[in-house]
Amino acid sequence: MDVVEMHRRAGAEFVRQVEAVGPDQWSAPTPCADWDVRALVNHVVGEERWAVPLLAGRTIADVGDALDGDLLGDDPAAAAAQAAMDAQAATADPVPTVHLSYGDEDTTEYLRQLVADQLIHGWDLAVAIGSTPRMDPEVVDEVARWFEQREAAYRDGGAIGARVPSGPDPVPRLLGAFGRDVSWTPGGAEPS
Repeated sequence: MDVVEMHRRAGAEFVRQVEAVGPDQWSAPTPCADWDVRALVNHVVGEERWAVPLLAGRTIADVGDALDGDLLGDDPAAAAAQAAMDAQAATADPVPTVHLSYGDEDTTEYLRQLVADQLIHGWDLAVAIGSTPRMDPEVVDEVARWFEQREAAYRDGGAIGARVPSGPDPVPRLLGAFGRDVSWTPGGAEPS
């Protein structure tokens, strides 16, 4: 599957989940122990907002602190939708190499990182607010294949928790690889 299409699908589902957040759910816990719902959404919106200048060839130094802090304002759903739309538009004619914090990266690889972030955090958000997660099976398969070669590096770098045993089904297996326990609930299981 084309990575731009994966990005579009994963982004649309994340935005759908943001639109489902109730007014009293923004401080609810998520499977990401350090983030409540608002912080998790702000993270993904931030990643999408960063995509625009990075895909245009700008560096982190060029952007500076312009994308620090709260990016959601008074209307998080609108902020998420706009960030997704702007990032998707930026994929139309990207530079071949983006400049990331760890060095230069192939644009296709960077887009796959964004897709994984949207997909996994879309699940995090859905379970945090009691919504039904909808993970596109084709996107799940593509991310799983891509992540096989990167899981150890992500874990060694502290970006994900320990692998959670999950069984053979594709969605739980992928979530387990990202350190997610599919039995997590806001008031029950410990975050992974």
